[in-house]
Amino acid sequence: MSDRRDEHKAARRRVSAFGYHLIGYFIAMMVLVPINLLTTPDEPWFVLPMVGWGALLALHAAYAMSLFGGGKR
Repeated sequence: MSDRRDEHKAARRRVSAFGYHLIGYFIAMMVLVPINLLTTPDEPWFVLPMVGWGALLALHAAYAMSLFGGGKR
């Protein structure tokens, strides 16, 4: 029974960490997009961090859902 609780706690920690990562991503994009559009509207440089960070966010989501085989499902 203790192993099952430990797995549940670990899963909750992974999902919680992903949630914080997602919130940080959206806050950063809410800052970067207006800065880009106000300073250099002809050069959409905000797309690079959006895609790069988004890819890392997708990997974090896969880890949070235990898709890498790190935990029991």
